[in-house]
Amino acid sequence: MLLSLAWRNLWRQRTRTVLSLVSIAFTCMLLVFMLSMQLGSYRAMKTNTLNVLDGFAQVQPEGYADDPDMTRFIPDAQALAARLERVDGISAATPRASAFVILANGETSYGAAVIGVDPAREGKVTRLPSMLSAGRYLAPADADAVVLGDVLARNLGVAPGDRVTLLGSAADRTVAADSLRVVGLFHSGIVQIDRQFAQMPLARFRDTFAMPGGANVIALSGPTLARVNRALPEVRAIARAKGLVAADWTVLQPALRDAITLDASTSSAFYASLVVVVVFIILNTLYMSVLERTREFGVLLAVGMRPAPIGRMMWIELILMAALGSAIGILLGSAVTLFLEGYGIPLGRNLGGLMAEFGLPSRLYPHLSPISALAGPLVLIAAVSIGGVVPYLRILRLEPIAAMGAA
Repeated sequence: MLLSLAWRNLWRQRTRTVLSLVSIAFTCMLLVFMLSMQLGSYRAMKTNTLNVLDGFAQVQPEGYADDPDMTRFIPDAQALAARLERVDGISAATPRASAFVILANGETSYGAAVIGVDPAREGKVTRLPSMLSAGRYLAPADADAVVLGDVLARNLGVAPGDRVTLLGSAADRTVAADSLRVVGLFHSGIVQIDRQFAQMPLARFRDTFAMPGGANVIALSGPTLARVNRALPEVRAIARAKGLVAADWTVLQPALRDAITLDASTSSAFYASLVVVVVFIILNTLYMSVLERTREFGVLLAVGMRPAPIGRMMWIELILMAALGSAIGILLGSAVTLFLEGYGIPLGRNLGGLMAEFGLPSRLYPHLSPISALAGPLVLIAAVSIGGVVPYLRILRLEPIAAMGAA
């Protein structure tokens, strides 16, 4: 009965109700779209950054993430990689080894991180083999080949066909030295990678750095980052049995994790401010309605109706208005988001180049999910419902005679 009365009372002042619904619907539409845009950007940042070099996850020796010493390595990495590929959600696993070295061309030398990779499998885990700006990528038959970031190559003054000298420390603490032929240059768009990284065949790396059969990490990939994350419990169990650990994306990219956390915190403050403003506007409208209907409430009290049911009726009116406006906002926001999911939002040439530094593509795609569609509207409904305590308490304090005499 209270529900039907509340619904009828909502439409006694149609203009006021419609304006309130419009404000709620517009706010919810903004919340749905903006949160979808934010989550879509986060997903693009994580996927694009991890796809360049790290993979979606890695199996590593204990402590390697904090101290990437090449003496921490996995002895029988190839067999373990084959076992990990049988885990549901893991589509590819490839061993890698890495070391910090000096690369030299004549009298010019630069520090770099050289990574030993399996040329036949690297393209299944990262996109770096497809990001060539000159020459070609490593081939399984290559013996003394190396690919460099284009910025590193420019600093060294080399091009495909030239040779560079490598000098570092081997796993057995002896000197590691080699001469490698540059076969290609890659351009990831991330300056740190293009300036500091090089890749060489894993077999050659093992010979040069005295690491027979070993690898420092096993990089993992899958259909999506979410699928790999769901597979991590089983991966961790396999790694733990070997005395190893499984590192997810937050371990592989701590700077990206911190940037996303900071952005989410500041955005949450903005969303909260938006919700608070709308809630106060709606509560002010309802409170004015209570004042206008004080005489009506006095008559209801005089004929025997208790204050609590009257207060609950007003509370239901408020919740109905918030729920209806939120539902409209969810529909509108979802429609806009789904449309842009297919087309994306172009960033433009200049802004696109800047965003590439943060692992973002030149076109952003929002991502509609249950969280982005419902989180904001549900918070708004909850805040409006809690705010309904104010008019409810006023109604509880009404006295029949005083209320009927209200102007």
